[in-house]
Amino acid sequence: MIEVDGGHGEGGGQLLRMAVALSALTETPVRVVRIRASRPTPGLAAQHVTAINAVAGLCKAEVTDASLGASSIEFRPGKLAAGRFSFDVGTAGSMTLVLQALLPVAAAAPGAVRVRLFGGTDVRWSPPIDYFNRVFLPLLRRLGAHADVEVLRRGYYPRGGGIVEAVIEPTRSWSALRRSERGEVERVRGIAHVSNLPEDVPKRMKHAALRRLHGIPDVKVEERVYRGEDAVGQGGALVLWAEAETVLVGADSLAERGKPSERIGGEAAASLGAEIESQATLDVHAADQLLVYMARANGPSRFRVRSVSGHLETMMWLLPQFVPCRFTVTRERGGFEVSVEPGA
Repeated sequence: MIEVDGGHGEGGGQLLRMAVALSALTETPVRVVRIRASRPTPGLAAQHVTAINAVAGLCKAEVTDASLGASSIEFRPGKLAAGRFSFDVGTAGSMTLVLQALLPVAAAAPGAVRVRLFGGTDVRWSPPIDYFNRVFLPLLRRLGAHADVEVLRRGYYPRGGGIVEAVIEPTRSWSALRRSERGEVERVRGIAHVSNLPEDVPKRMKHAALRRLHGIPDVKVEERVYRGEDAVGQGGALVLWAEAETVLVGADSLAERGKPSERIGGEAAASLGAEIESQATLDVHAADQLLVYMARANGPSRFRVRSVSGHLETMMWLLPQFVPCRFTVTRERGGFEVSVEPGA
């Protein structure tokens, strides 16, 4: 059994989720201790429990102590299974974070995995569902994934109530990512959405972003307003992505009570502008999320990031404990090049 220090490095929920996912992938029992030890509310929150139970459901795992507030768990995986599954976070906990844990495991199953999730689609400290669908999943498909996620209903803090359905087909071999150089940005696209809020809110988000992105020749942002059965509660987000010939980078900002629409638009555009200016070939959020696939790819990968996040550093520490791989980080002008060597 591998013991993982859940308080190491960034020490958040991603470390826990990916330790459990890697345990399932490698059929290696794991004990995770000091879970989220440095957080204001340490231990397991609702979305962490759901992620653990979801991965456990796919591999018939035996799980010890996966309850709210628990500071340690043991996870003993069985064989992966295909089929239909349903999991409810029970709050506005992030469904995209649960999907991050589920996807690499589901892709290794012997057949198609169909999952219905209930919870939050656009919540703090997690990728909004539009980022997940428009940035993360397209990048993952380039590595070999066969996965689709459909949003049936939006859900926000504090009630949750969102619904998404995911279909993941098996992937037997992951492709390497060799993107350490980026050409000129060809276009920027985006989605500004709100639910059960005034129609002028996404318009103001959009125009604030357009002003900040002035100088990029082809920028289009779609405005969406959800009401009735399409959303539970009030919320929204702006997700932007920039496309070059072989590169896709994204950024986002969430709507929150008391946060001006113009600030949401400015934040998302400033983040995307920083990715573009740094010549990044993966944005700071996609880099750590894709690392588990690159560490198991059929060849070495390379990519450029504008900064090495705590999440990325923590994943580079965690992955070699489960799969043979090696990472090299080289500082370059305006950013960093990261090399991933599977099997090392």
